[in-house]
Amino acid sequence: MRVLGINALFHDPAAALVIDGHTVAAAEEERFSRRKHGKRPVPFAAWELPYKAAAWCLAEAGLRPQDIDAVAYSFDPDLAKPAVDMGLDDPWDPLRLTYAREAPSFLSEALPGLDPEKVRFVQHHMAHAASGAFAAPDAERSSVLVVDGRGESTSHLAARRRGTALEPLHSQQLPHSLGLVYEELTEHLGFLRSSDEYKVMALASYGRPRMAAELAKYVHSTGDGGFVAKDVPWESFAPAARQGGEGWSQEQADLAASAQRCLEDTLLDMVRWLHGRTHDELLTMAGGVALNCVANSRLAAEGPFSRVWVQPAAGDAGTALGGALALASQGGDATAPMGGADLGRQWDERQLREWLTTAGVPFERPDDVAETVAQALAEDAIVAWFQGRSEYGPRALGHRSLLAHPGRAANLERLNDVKGREQFRPVAPMVLKERAPEIFEGPLPSPYMLFVHEVRPAWLDRIPAVVHTDGTARIQTVDREQEPRLARMLAAFERLTGLPVVVNTSLNTAGRPMVDDPRDALECFGSAPVDLLAIGPYVVRRASFFHRMEPPQAFDVIRGEPT
Repeated sequence: MRVLGINALFHDPAAALVIDGHTVAAAEEERFSRRKHGKRPVPFAAWELPYKAAAWCLAEAGLRPQDIDAVAYSFDPDLAKPAVDMGLDDPWDPLRLTYAREAPSFLSEALPGLDPEKVRFVQHHMAHAASGAFAAPDAERSSVLVVDGRGESTSHLAARRRGTALEPLHSQQLPHSLGLVYEELTEHLGFLRSSDEYKVMALASYGRPRMAAELAKYVHSTGDGGFVAKDVPWESFAPAARQGGEGWSQEQADLAASAQRCLEDTLLDMVRWLHGRTHDELLTMAGGVALNCVANSRLAAEGPFSRVWVQPAAGDAGTALGGALALASQGGDATAPMGGADLGRQWDERQLREWLTTAGVPFERPDDVAETVAQALAEDAIVAWFQGRSEYGPRALGHRSLLAHPGRAANLERLNDVKGREQFRPVAPMVLKERAPEIFEGPLPSPYMLFVHEVRPAWLDRIPAVVHTDGTARIQTVDREQEPRLARMLAAFERLTGLPVVVNTSLNTAGRPMVDDPRDALECFGSAPVDLLAIGPYVVRRASFFHRMEPPQAFDVIRGEPT
């Protein structure tokens, strides 16, 4: 079967293509539209479709819309209840549901030639579940936990996979929602809700969970696989922060830490309940809450499952892939695990050279770009690394990354300044898979940056730029066979510096989606103080770039002539 998956209703619109059970392509609309998260999660935007991402997925496989056997839309309006009946304050929710019901006709207009009868609604949380259970390796017998803000009428799903079947075991009815509670806290602390929740997780490391016992009255598990999570009087715990989260107080950091603790405690009880029903070794996770890598690490350390695998596109974008995998499995295809998160666009050497030539940018082709980058990093340069297919999901995993020297503590502040981020935000280390156990303690390997790891004492002072305030790091392990160029760069950097770790953060600036195509890379390189752009086998040096530019000419504003 040729199945196109579509996520569109809430946020992070995305498309994915699965052919004969194999994931061929997946991309988020934000990478094409250059709008962070694609759109805001409001009912008035529910009609907006990832038509550029969908068109690219089809083109990548050489298909036309009429060649598709089925389209999975990751929300089923027939399963939804009126918002007021679910206790949600969302007066425009009927508009959202109207748009969902009209999705087949909207998709046939966006993709001319597509038969609207081929569009099938997939329950939102089952799409999330399939993105974990069918995409994880060796998951034929496994448990799956989905936790997010909301689906049709629930905010959570516990299920198990047995072969080709996904069996639901428990779900939590709205308005109780761990995801929505965390969104409310995000807004209370001055950040953008349904966008900046990861900032709250970072801020929590600066606080003490001294309010957790009181907060647990409003957020806790119920012992039957579900939980209570609603109506938290945030103001009674700490005053609201100014918009932007600037100037946060210790009281607000303590509230973030307390909420993080309550979230972790609740999730831990839920996975214990789930394991008691399934007795599986593997837990797969999806849903926006599964992007909370601090909670994931605690589940891996203290939970009953031997292994925990998290979908790298765990948020709503991942339901495009999950919906497609679900329909493929139902259609009789044997679904194959994801080979990696590099499922987006790429350009070959000739195409990149044409981009650089057209842009009039001075560039060179070294014998080995990995060696050139390692040398630049050793000299404390900041490097933009643009290689291969772009990542699916919110993490930069060595395809669209900013790299730096981890042994210079000042590089944390330097990178946050480059990106325009809050200074309490950490940056992450990448390390060869075989070297990771020597330096970090936690779930290994960790190829998708979805767990935090304790930095071993001997390394705390050697790689200070990537050590968070609590002594942890959110690492990415690099497999030599899967990422040979990246592995060569890491090996060369260690040879030059004695450090087997490089700083890795996403190639973008604050409020902008991650860089995706060569134009994005050149714009970011030109507007941010980055020293070197490594784009395919080519490098562009900032010094050469600006040396070639003529100094700006002053003009007489009135006459429009040179002065």
